Amino acid sequence: MTLEGLRLSHRRIGSVGLGGARPAPFADAAEVVGWFGALQSQDYHPAKWAVAQRLVGGVTDSDLDRAFNDGVILRTHVLRPTWHFVAPADLRWLLELTAPRVHALNGYAYRRGELDGPLLRRSTDLIADAVAGGSHRTRTEIAALLAHHGITAAGFRLGYILIHAELERVICSGPLRGKQHTYALLEERVPQAASLEREAALVELVRRFFTSHGPATVKDLAWWSSLTRADIAAGLSFAGDTLESTDVDGVTYWSAPGNAPAPAPSPSVRLLQAYDEYIVGYRQSKYLLDLGGLAASASASDKLALPNGVIVVDTQVAGRWKRTNRSGAVVVKAVLYRPFDAAETAALQAATEELGVFLGARAVVSASLV
Repeated sequence: MTLEGLRLSHRRIGSVGLGGARPAPFADAAEVVGWFGALQSQDYHPAKWAVAQRLVGGVTDSDLDRAFNDGVILRTHVLRPTWHFVAPADLRWLLELTAPRVHALNGYAYRRGELDGPLLRRSTDLIADAVAGGSHRTRTEIAALLAHHGITAAGFRLGYILIHAELERVICSGPLRGKQHTYALLEERVPQAASLEREAALVELVRRFFTSHGPATVKDLAWWSSLTRADIAAGLSFAGDTLESTDVDGVTYWSAPGNAPAPAPSPSVRLLQAYDEYIVGYRQSKYLLDLGGLAASASASDKLALPNGVIVVDTQVAGRWKRTNRSGAVVVKAVLYRPFDAAETAALQAATEELGVFLGARAVVSASLV
């Protein structure tokens, strides 16, 4: 574990909103999501927890459901073939910039599902008509609608029909109906979302990523955004002095300019969901999460190596966790990759209690070594 690596990881955890790098706390869910540009929400419920951890004041799961239902944050496919939370103000320009790349990444899936251009356009038109006028439809209802018009739409095939309609800026997330997600007409959900010229959009996405994820590398951004290296190079060129770079062991890291923030009080324990931006926002420099090789060593003997969540102590992965409901309480099962001392154990308990506040339930932790 090198001092330079630790310096980068301390700066990074502040950038991602978990260590106090920003001059003031985020005001609401839209500000959290807007800080990143897009925040991965492959799993809706854990993704809300990722938002809540960056807000101050005991925000709850129900609070974020209300924000989602009100359209404060939206959920759609952008950047990569997966769901992201996006702030309404960013939705149009992000899709205009990245949808062609995501369509290209989806090419094999479209062919596998025999989803050619005419069929996808017809499906998208039918879906648009169905959800217009605030007639939000569930996935099941859209499948039935398409079947009524002779279009086979189930499972994998339905998923890519819907992704196509999202990428074409026709639909996006509507409010929840009970526990079911719905789709809405994008024009009705975000009628005033801004658009940007391509050059301005490139600059904004490049700047947004390195500000919210930095220090990070061009390869990290290429994976996260699906942008080409040429586009990223252009974005960096246009960004000018809004970003700065540093070279460590022959690798160039980009971030917002300025002094590194003071580290958060140590030990600080965080129960992160598996798709938190601190975990999935990187490809080349993901090693900064595990500078001592602790997680890699533990996973070799851990038959449950794929976690529901990741335990981070200060900046480093130190275990995995999952939660279950039992007798009116939330039980956090923590599997540690090394023994915790008394201060770390107390911080783990505090993190568990924070999760309990979010879920509106008493929370207890059960810890064991891998």
